[in-house]
Amino acid sequence: MPTPEPPPLPALTRAEGDVVDTYLRVVDLVGRINPARTDDTYGALRAAQALVAGAAALRDALALMHARGETELHTATLDRTLRALDGERRARRVTMPPGTVT
Repeated sequence: MPTPEPPPLPALTRAEGDVVDTYLRVVDLVGRINPARTDDTYGALRAAQALVAGAAALRDALALMHARGETELHTATLDRTLRALDGERRARRVTMPPGTVT
C-alpha cells in the first residue's frame, strides 16, 4: 500500500520559508536537549551547542522579514505549513512525556 501523499505546502515568501525551516530546526534541537526525553549527555550537549547557531539563524530570518516590510506573521498559513512539515510531532519532543505522578 503506497504511503499517502503529504498535503501541499501553502505559498510562502522566501523569508517565511526560512523562518519555518529555522524554527523547526530549533524545535528539533530543543527536543534533543530535553532531559525528560534523552539519556545521552553528549548528544544533548551537541544539540545545545548547535542551538546557539539555530537561534541566531531564526533571529536573522525574522529580522530579514521585518526589514523587507513583512511585519505580520500570517499564523493560519504558517500553522498549515508547520503541520504539513510534521511540526506537531517534532514539537512534542519539547514537552514532558506522558507519565504517572508518584
